[in-house]
Amino acid sequence: MAHSSRPQAVTVKIKRLRDIPVNMLPQSATPGSVGLDLRADLEADAATVAPGARIKIKTGVAVEVVEPGVAGFVFSRSGLGAKHGLTVAQGVGVIDPDYRGEIIVWLLNTSETAVEIRNRQRVAQLLFLPAYTATVVDAEELSDTSRGDGGFGHTGSV
Repeated sequence: MAHSSRPQAVTVKIKRLRDIPVNMLPQSATPGSVGLDLRADLEADAATVAPGARIKIKTGVAVEVVEPGVAGFVFSRSGLGAKHGLTVAQGVGVIDPDYRGEIIVWLLNTSETAVEIRNRQRVAQLLFLPAYTATVVDAEELSDTSRGDGGFGHTGSV
């Protein structure tokens, strides 16, 4: 199997909602990156996130995924999370294919110190992944599996 240096691409339209320089639009940091960096579009030069607090970060952009069956997913930036304790508050944000509003990133400060966010700082990453809609079927029975209804921790800790 041949290995490509560039991941498969999907076409995404990005609309600037405010006066954002073109070089500050969401983009990949390296040729092999799969995520687009989302940047803070703050009304001030910076904002501070207290320990344990959440902050709403506007990005100043909206997106439209042209390919059907693809949705946007907002993930934490590994450096912000590991070094500064800032993670996407809800775990992963979902940008539905029919959503045309501004992408908002809610960050949670999981550290014990206040963290400053600067305007135009990269705060999250946006990935585009296949997404399936569900057709719900009412059922009285489900198929048997070896796991059955075993829940959290049922397989042990080692």
